[in-house]
Amino acid sequence: MQCRSPARRRPRPPDRSWRSPVSSPFVRRNRLATELRALREQRGMTAEDLSRQIFRSRVTISKLENARCRPQLPDVLKILDALGVDDGEWRRILDIARDAAERGWWDGYGDAMGARQRLLADIESGADNICEYNQNLLPGLLQSPEYMRALIKLEETEGSKLNYVPEQSIKARLRRQEAALRVGGPHCEIIIDELVLRWLVVPPSIMAAQIRHMVEVITHQPRFTILVLPIDAHLPPGRPPASAHMLFTFPDPDDPPIVIAETSTHLVHTDREEVEWYVRLHARLRQAALPSLESLSLMADTADRLTEQAGPNVKQQYSSWRKSSHSERFSV
Repeated sequence: MQCRSPARRRPRPPDRSWRSPVSSPFVRRNRLATELRALREQRGMTAEDLSRQIFRSRVTISKLENARCRPQLPDVLKILDALGVDDGEWRRILDIARDAAERGWWDGYGDAMGARQRLLADIESGADNICEYNQNLLPGLLQSPEYMRALIKLEETEGSKLNYVPEQSIKARLRRQEAALRVGGPHCEIIIDELVLRWLVVPPSIMAAQIRHMVEVITHQPRFTILVLPIDAHLPPGRPPASAHMLFTFPDPDDPPIVIAETSTHLVHTDREEVEWYVRLHARLRQAALPSLESLSLMADTADRLTEQAGPNVKQQYSSWRKSSHSERFSV
């Protein structure tokens, strides 16, 4: 896809509906930071020099050039004027800044949905491809409300301090799922370790219902694929994965791909070499994983085994869960 220079647009009215922007504001903030820093350095100007010219602090320049804040358009306009940017470049940078300053539905939740989930919602909003690998938990975009509540209960049982409001977090995750599954949403390839299906961190009945839910979604959603990495998989040569990860690409080729590694700090990778390493890693995991139909068959068999383990009432529980889950999805 070729990138065309966008025309000048009128200022947008405030978004009061909390709908998803067309492009991810987080991605555009990173792109704006790169563009502004490059323009300043090309002109041999220091951040201190620029801050004096626009009568703003050096901290403001640093935050903009490191994507640590939502940009204020007047500041961006002053920077472009101070750097003597020509009209065509001026329009292009201003359009990026407008996208970077946008707010999405996730901002309406604030900290109640959790900082990590808010970041994911932002990046997912503009992605056209998501490649995900999970080592410990089932993917958030395919989790059922009951599975979510079971995981929250685990955290509470451990005495962990929750940095989110449980019910708001669940509603926000369902909103993320709704956005990902919408018409025209992203293509998503998810690889999970077989051990994730084997470990019972939640009751068998909940796990069985959750696995069936994933099979049902994947079966009816052609843009989603799930692959199981078997316990005895033979990985092609290369360093094994140290953590779960999510790799995002975007429809605009000038928006660079992003990787989120699920470390304790949820490390965000934007460096080209680091991102390319994860691209190669994911390709090796895909090569070692079971094909899609075999993966779905293994998941269905696992759900049947858990159903037997859970007892005779689990089918009735699963039927009740499906009705309540459907109702919950349309009440958020």
